[in-house]
Amino acid sequence: MPFQQKFVITPRYLTTGSKRRSGKKINPDIKFIVAHDTGNPNSSASGNVRYYENSRNEMSASAHLFVDDKEIIECIPALTGPPEKAWHVLYGVPTDNQLFGFNANDAAIGVEYCYGDKINADESYARYVWLMALICFKFSLDPKNSVVGHSFLDPQRKTDPGTGLSHSRRTYDQLLKDIVMEYDFCTGKIPPPPKLINQNGTVRVTVKLNIRKGEPSTKVPVAEIVMPGSLLNYVGYVENSQSINGNAKWFKDANGNFFWSGGVVADS
Repeated sequence: MPFQQKFVITPRYLTTGSKRRSGKKINPDIKFIVAHDTGNPNSSASGNVRYYENSRNEMSASAHLFVDDKEIIECIPALTGPPEKAWHVLYGVPTDNQLFGFNANDAAIGVEYCYGDKINADESYARYVWLMALICFKFSLDPKNSVVGHSFLDPQRKTDPGTGLSHSRRTYDQLLKDIVMEYDFCTGKIPPPPKLINQNGTVRVTVKLNIRKGEPSTKVPVAEIVMPGSLLNYVGYVENSQSINGNAKWFKDANGNFFWSGGVVADS
């Protein structure tokens, strides 16, 4: 069964034989994925890879892939070439071995999430989720239990990807659920369409809100961006569509587009 190729992965490899890219092969039987964020708001995928290359002989920290709202860049081979080791989790932490039987650097793919006020959170997040679902498909991993956050492995030192996700008004638990949903969507296991409840009303926008074209999902294009304080009329709603932070209710407007209920309040 094919996997839906929604985005392009661009190889831009670091110099091999350097501290950041040793060229050593990873365990051919990939065991899991480690979800990271850059910890550097508004840094882009290309900017991070450029920094890694410029400092390639200064330190060994690295990752396989960087994701922002425009690009997915692979700087150490994982999907676009024979997988190599990246140095993205300290060897001394025990949790990766306890959970998966391997050190992360020896058997896991590291994926970095770019975030910030200058980065479109929905577009970056969509690529991030899709990429980890694709890695699960590529290496025959179960998406329900094969992704772990860096902070879960090294809680004394790290907060990623929770920091980047919270900046985007999302949670780590929601990320894990969305990866499973994306995997099912891209492999053809499409859930039943949500049932529309016809009801008119008006709500007030509380955050910068994306109106989505034709479907209650962040996976479809944005029709319009509405600013906080604006009033929106709706003609119905669904309660069993894509869940964001545990809230799966979306409103439908008169144009047939949808907006998430978590970004609005009832107009008093």
